[in-house]
Amino acid sequence: MSVPDYMQCAEDHQTVLVVVQPVGIVPEEQFFKIYKRIASVSQVSIRDSQRLLYIRYRHHYLPENNEWGDFQTHRKVVGLISITTCASNKEWPQTAERFHGQKEVYSSTLYDSRLLVFGLQGDIAEQQRTDVAFYPDFEDCPDVEKRVDDFVESIFIVLESKRLDRATDKSGDKLPLLCVPFEKKDFVGLDTDSRHYKKRCQGRMRKHVGDLCLQAGMLQDALVHYHMAVELLRGVNDFLWLGAALEGLCSASVIFHYPGGTAGRTVGRKPSVSQPADAGKRHRPGALTANGISADTSTEIGRAKNCLSPEDIIEKYKEAISYYGKYKNAGVIELEACVKAVRVLAIQKRAREASEFLQNAVYINLGQLSEEEKIQRYSILSELYQLIGFHRKSAFFKRVAAMQCVAPTIPEPGWRACYKLLLETLPGYSLSLDPKDFSKGTHRGWAAVQMRLLHELVYASRRMGNPALSVRHLSFLLQTMLDFLSDQEKKEVTQSLENYTSKCPGGMEVITLPDGLKLPPVPFTKLPIVRSVKLLNLPVSLRPHKVKGLPGQNMSTASPFIYSPIIMHNRGEERCKKIEFQWVQGDVCEVQLMVYNPMPYELRVENMGLLTSGVEFESLPAALSLPAESGLYPVTLVGVPRTAGNITVNGYHTSVFGVTSDCLLEGLPSVKTSGSLVEVIPSLPRLQLSTSLPRRSICQELSSTVSVQLFNGETQQLTITLENIGSEDIETLELTSKILSTKEKVFGEFLSWDLEEASSRLPLKSGQAVTLTVHIKVELDFSGQESLLQDLNDDGISVTGLPISSPLRQLLKPRSETRAFGSESGRAEYSHVKTLEAVLNFKYSGGAGRVEGYHRELSLGVHVDVEPSVFFTRVNTLPATSTRQCHLLLDIFNPTEHELTVSAENNQDLVLHASECQRMAIQVDKFDFETLPQPDQQTACFTSPKQLEEERQHAQGSQINSKLGICWSIISFRPKASVEGVLNQLVLEHLQLAPLQWDVLVNGKPCDCDVIADCRAGDPVTLEVRLTNRSKNSVGPLALTVVPFQDFQNGVQNYDLGEAVTFIGSNTFYIDTVKPKEDSVCVGALLFLYAGDFYLNIKFQDDSAGRELPLAWFTLPSVHIRALDAQLQAGA
Repeated sequence: MSVPDYMQCAEDHQTVLVVVQPVGIVPEEQFFKIYKRIASVSQVSIRDSQRLLYIRYRHHYLPENNEWGDFQTHRKVVGLISITTCASNKEWPQTAERFHGQKEVYSSTLYDSRLLVFGLQGDIAEQQRTDVAFYPDFEDCPDVEKRVDDFVESIFIVLESKRLDRATDKSGDKLPLLCVPFEKKDFVGLDTDSRHYKKRCQGRMRKHVGDLCLQAGMLQDALVHYHMAVELLRGVNDFLWLGAALEGLCSASVIFHYPGGTAGRTVGRKPSVSQPADAGKRHRPGALTANGISADTSTEIGRAKNCLSPEDIIEKYKEAISYYGKYKNAGVIELEACVKAVRVLAIQKRAREASEFLQNAVYINLGQLSEEEKIQRYSILSELYQLIGFHRKSAFFKRVAAMQCVAPTIPEPGWRACYKLLLETLPGYSLSLDPKDFSKGTHRGWAAVQMRLLHELVYASRRMGNPALSVRHLSFLLQTMLDFLSDQEKKEVTQSLENYTSKCPGGMEVITLPDGLKLPPVPFTKLPIVRSVKLLNLPVSLRPHKVKGLPGQNMSTASPFIYSPIIMHNRGEERCKKIEFQWVQGDVCEVQLMVYNPMPYELRVENMGLLTSGVEFESLPAALSLPAESGLYPVTLVGVPRTAGNITVNGYHTSVFGVTSDCLLEGLPSVKTSGSLVEVIPSLPRLQLSTSLPRRSICQELSSTVSVQLFNGETQQLTITLENIGSEDIETLELTSKILSTKEKVFGEFLSWDLEEASSRLPLKSGQAVTLTVHIKVELDFSGQESLLQDLNDDGISVTGLPISSPLRQLLKPRSETRAFGSESGRAEYSHVKTLEAVLNFKYSGGAGRVEGYHRELSLGVHVDVEPSVFFTRVNTLPATSTRQCHLLLDIFNPTEHELTVSAENNQDLVLHASECQRMAIQVDKFDFETLPQPDQQTACFTSPKQLEEERQHAQGSQINSKLGICWSIISFRPKASVEGVLNQLVLEHLQLAPLQWDVLVNGKPCDCDVIADCRAGDPVTLEVRLTNRSKNSVGPLALTVVPFQDFQNGVQNYDLGEAVTFIGSNTFYIDTVKPKEDSVCVGALLFLYAGDFYLNIKFQDDSAGRELPLAWFTLPSVHIRALDAQLQAGA
């Protein structure tokens, strides 16, 4: 016996062997269809008995194996069922002859046989025969199972009779010596009468009867006979049959302990190479419930007494196998015994001992085996190792079987079988064809062995003529084993992959193998490695802004709480959360990836783009080249959303080494991302601006910035051209400005414009442009710190702008020299360039985005470097001759390197050389600040007093500055200068027109502004004092006293004028209460007795009620009267 049955198990010893074979030409499909129905009758309950007969069916059985039937009766073919087709009566004789020939093959052991004929009809088919059954076709055969039952019962009858014949042999009778085929020549010439020979015959017969009892369902009797056989055979050292008796004892004990059988999962094993359909069509017997003798408890007790324990079963198996090992020709028996022991140990979960039996089976020499037999042997070893949990060992033998399929000695190597077996080894080496299994945790298994196996899969698939399969496996190797490949191996693998993909590019489709196995796609997530994915907001100038105040804005229904510490966050939620900014339909959107090249050479990535869902998205692929082992490298992928809605960035796609990959973020847990869901709003127009002044980029928040350098007080025009470069019409346009935070105080409007003309051209079509003029006016504080100059007193400062007759000029001495800077630090401070920055914000909208309440903002920065022009280092006031006027004194300094001219309205120009300081006196009318607009009551309630005071001073300074009209000029331009920053509260009070206005008239003529009233000595002079109340309260009563005096212009004043001046009436004027906006007039007269210059000093009496008011309110103009002699006046 040279071909082992690797499907053997211990319970097969209680079965009878029936061979089912075709006769003549029978379609294979139809044959196995009937074969399955026959094999379904795997056990038959014998009539009038409690015993069961178990049947083992084979459709292919070597006759030489049948010769071992005496050694182990379950190897003996006792039944034959032939299946044939016969179309006519003429063919029947030939068919019957063939059937007879088949019976001759197994005639020495055959108990009974049956012939199933399909297709024959007529007289012959109507004959009633027990050994032949006729059926019209393969579909119309309802009683096949019933005929098989009858057939099995006939076999049982023969079996039982043989058992009884053997069991009832008297010890005195001469027993035949049962032999195995290779023993027959060894027993020629032996003394058959010797005691040793007789005991040998008795022992072998006992063992044979035990087999028959076991097959007949008499387990107890079989145990007894096996025990007796063991004792007899052990005494005569008949080791081969002693091993068979021990194996029979083990089999009977296994049947008792494990009624469910030991076949395990191998029952459903797919057909092997040598018997392609046999394994899948055999059925294991069920549990044993009765023994065919009796069912009383004493029988059970006796059976248990003779039965081996589970531990003893294994020991007896070891002993039996050791005896088999003594015989070279018993290799098949030894191998099958090892397989049976392994199956028993697998049920007992004794994997280590089972591996010892399998290791012994590996080294059993079966002689010259064919390649198919070697493949079958290694495959079964693999399955048995798998059964006991030795997965890597199982994979090893499965791989050996795969390599045997393509051995050099095979004329036509079976690469498909090799590939199929290699696939079955993957689980044993912790390999999976799904790359997702390699992204979880640490690497499992031996990487070197796994790479070797993957290389073999690549080679096998190539030899199969399936390049797509080679590309898939090679891609899998590169993706999952990249960390374990050396630099040289990486280069070799990628070169091979490029060679394969040049003929068959790799893609993301699922490859389905002929046996139904599906190979998932292998995306190259490590070529390159992506560390982070970040969705980028649109550029500042293109970002959409929602109109504030719309219902539903900034509303969230996710949670009623502001913050909850128990909220659990996970990476999936982070990826799916919505990003706060929006993208715009039709605009290019960007996603930034931080990538890394792990390869030792330059990596070229072609056709890299985004994978999205939710809206229609046009991805704009990019190609990049990453240097060898580069650090983190930013890559920006762009695309254009073509519709509005919510878009999700699911991942990216690449093409590397000819393999197209779709890399999804959900399969990359190590990739950092701030979110992948963003809203796409409807399309908006796009605005582009150009300016007449040069621009530069300063910060990301501004698209560009206009930079200009101006002197303080200078004005510059900026022409801005706005062009619609989008596809939507611009329907609305607004312009606002904002001065950025600065410590410098700005007076007046820094930026001003007129938007009416530009607005009149809306809507602005695509490609059209509009022009806008913006005025840049620089007006900073012109005041300078007094400490930076040398002490400037009246002796060293020249005064310009005063009339010749002004008493102020007479008080000031001429300038001896021009004062310059006191130190270099002062010069540096005055030459410091200040900076003003502002932002022009264009807000525009149109198209579908405007309907949804969105707009865009385009910002233009204005950067002005302000150089100093003039400084007002000191300011003061002096009273003028008129109570409604005063002199404003300004110390003006020129910090520039140019000659500078300063001018004011109705005043003489002042020329200042570089770094020169001079004083300018400007005579101004006092100001009525009461006429300035006052803040309403509601505004005043919500404004701090300090802020109100600042606003009041600013308004007063603006009024004063507008009246002064101070300008300076250098060469060709004439900017303005402002005194707002140098006017303090005291100066403002001096410049303010008093609420009580006093007018003095001499002979009906106003007496003010150095006006000298002429009169004739001896004539009465009318003196009229008029009070106008401009305040908000009533004033009075008041008493005024007129005191005449003479001024000798040398510091001496004469008040003793009793003989020179006399009053007509009283020199005291009384004024009653004057209500607001009303006036009061009091009239008197006086007489000058002599000619001369007289002055009248009008003052209030000390006990007057008006003294509670400010003194400045009671400033009366000085009255200068020149009394002329009558003759001189006539002559004049």
